[in-house]
Amino acid sequence: MKVKKDIIIGLSVIVAIALAIISQTVWQKNHARTTLAERIIEMGKGGPPQGIKDLREAITLYEKEIEQHVKDAVQTGVYWKILATRLNDRALYNEALDAYERAIYYMPEDHSLHYMRGLCAATIAKSRYDNPTEQSHYFSLAEHAYLRSIELAPDYPRPHYGIAILYVYELGLPEEAIPHLTRYLELSRNNVDGILLLAAAHYMSGNDNEALALCDQAIALTKDRNKIAEAELFKNRILNSRY
Repeated sequence: MKVKKDIIIGLSVIVAIALAIISQTVWQKNHARTTLAERIIEMGKGGPPQGIKDLREAITLYEKEIEQHVKDAVQTGVYWKILATRLNDRALYNEALDAYERAIYYMPEDHSLHYMRGLCAATIAKSRYDNPTEQSHYFSLAEHAYLRSIELAPDYPRPHYGIAILYVYELGLPEEAIPHLTRYLELSRNNVDGILLLAAAHYMSGNDNEALALCDQAIALTKDRNKIAEAELFKNRILNSRY
């Protein structure tokens, strides 16, 4: 117990230090941004520069500084992303979710961040089985995060699989999973896990024949005995359900 306690304390210290560094970096950059804004306001007190030369000089000056602030903001997002990943790897999912959301604030178009946010929220939801309201909240958050990731990068396979798991096993919406799994298998051909999940989605949607065909496809594709046994067991379950 002492070792476990020491590990938790150590992780807490690491997180606190990382957050302090990020907070200091953000404060410095926000301060620099405020200073820049004040300089721009000061420049405009007497009206904007009138001559072409003066205008070009002003544009050059502030474009460079604004570009630097944009780069700084992206770098801050990268720091949050690294912290989120480290927290997630250590199963500190609530802290990781907060860090992913901070990273998305700085890098809203990063599709992988939205995917990881969805995965993290889904993991938290599964642990909230004793609180249906909270569980529903986190499942909804996961669904929206996966969909945002797909919107940003339709050819990124992971959120298609993630949201399909959500629809089939958590939300009871197997029909909603089918188009995502179809797309997933277009992007990750011959993925046996994807094929078996699609078989489950079809079976739960009442499409027994499609499910059986997918089980046969999975059996033909893999040499993994566990996967073959899983597919055969599922196939027998479908056949037995007919009688």
